[in-house]
Order: sequence, then C-alpha cells, then structure tokens
Amino acid sequence: MKVELHCHTTVSDGSFSFDEVLDLALKEDVGCLAITNHDTTKGLEEMVILGKERGIEIIPGIEISAYDFMRKTRVHILGYFIEPGHPAIATLCRPLLDKRQQASLAMINKLVEAGYSITLEQVMKFAEGGTGIYKQHIMHALVEQGYTTAIYGELYKKLFSRGQNGEQPGIAYIPMEYVDAKSAIQAIRMAGGVPVLAHPGQYHNFDALPELVESGLQGIEAWHPLHEPDDEVKAQEYALAYDLVVTGGSDFHGFYGEKEVLLGSKSPGMACVNELKARKEMRIVK
Repeated sequence: MKVELHCHTTVSDGSFSFDEVLDLALKEDVGCLAITNHDTTKGLEEMVILGKERGIEIIPGIEISAYDFMRKTRVHILGYFIEPGHPAIATLCRPLLDKRQQASLAMINKLVEAGYSITLEQVMKFAEGGTGIYKQHIMHALVEQGYTTAIYGELYKKLFSRGQNGEQPGIAYIPMEYVDAKSAIQAIRMAGGVPVLAHPGQYHNFDALPELVESGLQGIEAWHPLHEPDDEVKAQEYALAYDLVVTGGSDFHGFYGEKEVLLGSKSPGMACVNELKARKEMRIVK
C-alpha cells in the first residue's frame, strides 16, 4: 500500500476533483492520502468521510503559501491532521485567497489588453468549485484557445515569469503578498496540526530551517518530483540534526502539474504517517 502526502484538487490548483483523485488512488494502490490544497480547508470533513467509505484514509491537510521575508524567498508549509475550518487557519489564509483572486483578475485584464482572446467567463469555467482563480486556470483557457498545448512552458514563462536573475518579468506578472512562514507554522499548530516544510530544494529554504524549527516546524519533505538527489540527502541530514519527520509526496496537480507524476510515486510509507500521528499526539499530551 502506498502513501500520498502531497495532493491538490480542484478546490485549489489541481485539475482533478476529489472523486477523481479517489478513483486514481484506488487504481494506484494508495491507501492513505493527504489532501493539501493551497491556503484552505474547504471540503476536508466531507473528504474524510468519503475516503473512509471507499477504504482510503484521508489526512486533512493544507499547504500554506508563505514567505521568508529575510531571505526574500517563497516558503510552502504543509500541515497534516489539522482541524478543518479552525479560526487560526481561516484568519491567516482568507486575506491570502482574496489577494490571489484580485491578482488573477488583474492578470486576465493584462492579457486581454495585450491582445489575448480569453474572457473571465472562460477562465472561471476551469476554476469552478474552488477558492478562486490560479494561473493554471488562466493557462488552461489559453490552451483551449490554441495559444499553447501545455500549462507550463515558454508561454507560461513569457506571461508570468517573476523576472529573477536580471530577467524581465512576464507581461502579466502581478506580485503576490504572502504570509510569514513562521505565522503559517504557528497557525497549523494552533489548528492541532503537524507543520512540515514543503520541497525546500525547490525554493532554497534550507538556510531558514533553524528559525522555522524554533517556530515549531515538525517535519521536512525530502522526496518530491522537483528535488534532485542532493536535495533529498540534504533534507534527511537536516531532519536528523533537528529531529524532524522526513516526508515525501508527488505534489499531484493532475494536468496542472509542473511535470507529469503518478499519485503515490513518492510514497514515504506508513511509518512516516505513524510518526506524524505521534507528533500530533505529543502535542495533545502536552
């Protein structure tokens, strides 16, 4: 049996509905599945029940889009076994969802002004049932209109590049204001969850680990599709040094993923899930 600890659905920026993810989990022999949509716990309680009906343990989770303001880098914090709808999560994430929606609307306007024939209605068709519009939804509309055949690629870079390393930002790039990574960790802990640093190799977050651990970080994601072998080794070394749970996940987004991955392909095993549960229990006992 495989474990999947990093999975998105149509509630945020995944192309698969929860039912479709469940079908896929059964096909790929995934018996334990964490739903970690961005900045929301929407639908998690129902997902836990539906998963149980189909013989799959659903871990209620989240992935908070945060920032390291000292190093000026993005930091994603995963939370496992959180209480859905907890005020600490809602208070932190609601402004983030609102800002993302406003930024996405501005992006669409910029693209229309630049001559791209897409409409808000077209984009909303792909974002239906979720918490708002993501860049993947905009790209999906552009794919439908024949501008490109892929979500990620040259067009995505041309439109949405952040303009790092001396490059010009993309023509529709709108900067987003994220929450502080330490606040994300604290909110997850307040919601009864276990906070884990997501894909630190992707965002170059290793240097921030001592401060994140001090704020209550409990785990680090080593196995991830965008991690090089060096990142995996480094994550495990930091885990040993700071007594962190070593996790892994495919970061499944379906058609919206940066690379094609199989659900459960980065399974860390049930021992990892049991470690996460033990960390949660330790918090309750204390």
